[in-house]
Amino acid sequence: MEKDLTSGSVWKNILLFSLPYMLSFFLQTLYGMADLFIIGQFNATDSITAVSIGSQVMHMLTVMIVGLAMGATVTIGLAVGAKEPEKASRLVGNTATLFVTGSFAVTVLLLFLVKPIVAAMSTPPEAVGGAVSYLRICFAGIPFITAYNIISSIFRGLGDTKRPMYFIAVACVCNIFLDYLFIGALGMGAMGAALGTTVSQTISVITALLVILKRKTRLVLKKSDFKPQRKVMGGILKIGLPVALQDGFIQIAFIVITIIANRRGLNDAAAVGIVEKVIGILFLIPSSMLSAVSALAAQNIGAKKHDRAKQTLGCALIISVGFGIAASVIVQFTAPQIIGLFEENADVIHLGSQYLRSYVWDCVFAGIHFCFSGYFCALGKSGISFLHNSLSIVVMRIPVSWITSKKYPNNLFPMGLAAPLGSLLSAVICVVAYLILSRQQKFNF
Repeated sequence: MEKDLTSGSVWKNILLFSLPYMLSFFLQTLYGMADLFIIGQFNATDSITAVSIGSQVMHMLTVMIVGLAMGATVTIGLAVGAKEPEKASRLVGNTATLFVTGSFAVTVLLLFLVKPIVAAMSTPPEAVGGAVSYLRICFAGIPFITAYNIISSIFRGLGDTKRPMYFIAVACVCNIFLDYLFIGALGMGAMGAALGTTVSQTISVITALLVILKRKTRLVLKKSDFKPQRKVMGGILKIGLPVALQDGFIQIAFIVITIIANRRGLNDAAAVGIVEKVIGILFLIPSSMLSAVSALAAQNIGAKKHDRAKQTLGCALIISVGFGIAASVIVQFTAPQIIGLFEENADVIHLGSQYLRSYVWDCVFAGIHFCFSGYFCALGKSGISFLHNSLSIVVMRIPVSWITSKKYPNNLFPMGLAAPLGSLLSAVICVVAYLILSRQQKFNF
């Protein structure tokens, strides 16, 4: 299961590590998009809006779980790179204990807050019932979403991204089949979309556990490894908590933008919801680079190979920025066709095309700060990522969205600029922070 990422070609390691992760992320995003696509084939705009709003809330929770799990990926990677298998075993055991306990507590809390959350989202009246049903079912499945991300983070810390890809592939296939069953055949609408997502995630976790039980690993887990240890859990949270909070703040910013769009009417709300799903697909490369840099750099830093960690960052930046520029240019010519895959309403297609053409440039600048964030996490300085994301939200994303929404009530293009402007600020802060750290630690880029 363990894979040594501290030797060989840096480019090869990045590609071999990131490709399965990228496919995993694609499949995970695909099954979120499948809900929106399939419900659009059988239901009206109100159901599409209910699912897009509900899935955005779930996406926020999921990325926070993934961010928190980054602490496990990095600390396990450091232990593996330093050839400390007993420490890695303690980290795995404590990760499981921490996340399992926390997931059940969060589930109970959120089930009591479903209606206030839907109200806080300024959900259009036509979509309230569907959004409430969607979130109740999805909240009940949080322990399984958490379990999948725990398992995936542990595997990635060990240098293995293939098995998480297989697990999410199972979930994706099941979700598409169940969506057609629940939404199409049984006519369950938004409730069917949520049920398909939750059941497929459960199947994925069961599959993962069966694979783990049948395959031997180099890690020998003892009962004592699962006993909570303050120092071990503290190390996980020190890295993971700032990442979870930054991701949470980013999603809050997206939710605020969604609320602004919801107040503009049903068509604007649907357009913004669809574009968020499309952007999720386009962010496959930047997100995979963040994960690759954090895991690869962590192992190399653990092995005292700091130059290789920096080379990993440089290679990832080239990949991310190159992809971002290409994707942004292509979208300028294909935006209506992309939005048309999800909605036949001409007004929604028009508004969605405006929003997508400006928003897509976020792929370029987010790709930069994603790579740096992965590197800062590997160094144990995830607080830098929290800082730059918080500033970008407060200074750019929310203010620009609100101002442009008021000034351009019939055009979503200006509002879409909020995201790339926020990421541009983050990228500048990351470069400055990197140069300061390099000077302090006498690194050569």
